[in-house]
Amino acid sequence: MIDIHSHILPGIDDGSQSMEESIDMAKAAVAEGIKTIIATPHHANGRYDNEADDVQRRVLQLNQRLSIEDIPLKVLPGQEIRVYNQLLRDLEQRKVRTLDESNYILIEFPTSKIPNDISNLLHELRVLGITAIIAHPERNAEILKDLNALEELIEQGALAQMTSHSLNGLFGAKIKDISLEMCERNLVHFIASDAHNLTQRGFELARAYEYISKQLGADYTIYYQDNAQAILESRDIQIWEPVQKQKKWYAFWK
Repeated sequence: MIDIHSHILPGIDDGSQSMEESIDMAKAAVAEGIKTIIATPHHANGRYDNEADDVQRRVLQLNQRLSIEDIPLKVLPGQEIRVYNQLLRDLEQRKVRTLDESNYILIEFPTSKIPNDISNLLHELRVLGITAIIAHPERNAEILKDLNALEELIEQGALAQMTSHSLNGLFGAKIKDISLEMCERNLVHFIASDAHNLTQRGFELARAYEYISKQLGADYTIYYQDNAQAILESRDIQIWEPVQKQKKWYAFWK
């Protein structure tokens, strides 16, 4: 498995707080079947700033330690970038970069709303040949209120990454139910862990895939896993056509 969103780098944000904790997380990832992780520390979220060069340096240090410990996990550089006014400028200056220098960039919305100028940002990124992946849209209040808002963003060229814990119930039954609905409606293109630690926010990626396969069929799991592989190869992903949720028969009766 490939995990495209994690906070495994030590001492850089609210994820791992030490190299030892990062090593423990790496061991847990391997035990679960994860072979490659993209490290995506928070950037420009008002609390943490982690520019790309520093992330690259820390990824190198972690990979060296993993090699010494003989842990068969590959860590690649990325960032979870909060949408902000200077994002395009900083992308040009390489303060922010795409996931492992691919054609995909991981962006984060505020939890309360969709950024006002997001359509323009998505357009400008597309002009540069870059596709934005929206991190955990299932935790954005405006999207939760109306999933058609996410569909509109996808029509504008964005993709969506769901967190494994949303499907596994960590954020409550409501988020779990709507997360499954988002998958059913083909509004999700990646599943990732967003792992922060092993006590409260571990990986549980395999568990999420198992749940998806049980509820929707193995084709969905294959779809998400192939899309993750596409990032590493910087190739186009499959984009399933969004669909409207079918109403229950009793809704028509009413």
